[in-house]
Amino acid sequence: MTVLSGALGRGALPATLVLAALAVIALAVGVSVGIGDLPIPLTTTLAALTNRLGWTAVEISRIHETVIWDYRLSRALVAAFCGAGLALSGAIMQALLRNPLAEPYVLGISAGASTGAVAVVILGLGSGAVSLSAGAFLGAFAAFLFVALLSGGTRGGADRTILAGVAASQLFNAATSYVVTTSGNAQQARDVMFWLLGSFGGVRWPEFALVSVVVGAGLVACLLHSRVLDAFAFGDEAAAAMGVHVERTRLVLFSLIAVMTATIVSMVGSIGFVGLVVPHVARFLVGPLHVRLLPACALIGAVFMVLADIASRVLIPQQVLPIGVVTALVGVPFFSVILYRLQRPA
Repeated sequence: MTVLSGALGRGALPATLVLAALAVIALAVGVSVGIGDLPIPLTTTLAALTNRLGWTAVEISRIHETVIWDYRLSRALVAAFCGAGLALSGAIMQALLRNPLAEPYVLGISAGASTGAVAVVILGLGSGAVSLSAGAFLGAFAAFLFVALLSGGTRGGADRTILAGVAASQLFNAATSYVVTTSGNAQQARDVMFWLLGSFGGVRWPEFALVSVVVGAGLVACLLHSRVLDAFAFGDEAAAAMGVHVERTRLVLFSLIAVMTATIVSMVGSIGFVGLVVPHVARFLVGPLHVRLLPACALIGAVFMVLADIASRVLIPQQVLPIGVVTALVGVPFFSVILYRLQRPA
């Protein structure tokens, strides 16, 4: 904690603002837990939580308690951490590549994860020993390694990395489409497509434990590099002149992004626009300094994803939309605004 505090120094987000944001996240999670075929009041959710912590002994329905603890609370918390991780990864990508349109999937991780998932679900690779999440994780890292080799590793510039990511995405997307169209039946294709658009329906406490550790550790590691990321804003040569080991820093941060994004995609599928839009919103609110930007991205991303998960369950009665559809409905207008601002003359 002392090392982290010293690394952040002055300029960090005020504690009161962080606490207020955490309160908003807690409220959003509480509302999310209450939404479903069995509505649960916010007070009941709070009572179930305090009962489990041993603070109270309020009488609540056994059915409500089961639904809260076995299904909905873990789902809402996983959504919060996934949103935080994707937004954080997007902010790092935009800093390293010096491109306002960069986002976590630039490295081809989403496309690789989809190929890995399809290989398990449709081709049956692993003979049942490899789960869909494990296959997606392996595919994501295969895509990351492909991009690293194609771009020249840490010596490759930003433009070369982006081009390598585009090539990897096209290659793995083509492989996914080929497998689905030639080997899968209609139901398998439908299941794969729903997964590719993102869903929190199957996540439980084991997934929460994993994603909370990965995203939490990633946030701390990125905060330790906050001043280095500020130096990258002036270009690689300027960063090197300031004493930054450019190649090593790129390797560390790209690896962090790969681990966080691969973990998230392997659990819930590909959820677009969060890593692209949220960093711009956070930058507008708190400025470009990464000591403030990174925590803001994590907090805003968490709120946004929980709200998107709520919207996916209430927009169409008796039907759950893929979470990627909801984030796209919000993200495309923001993306259009970003493009418009980039086209305006200075």
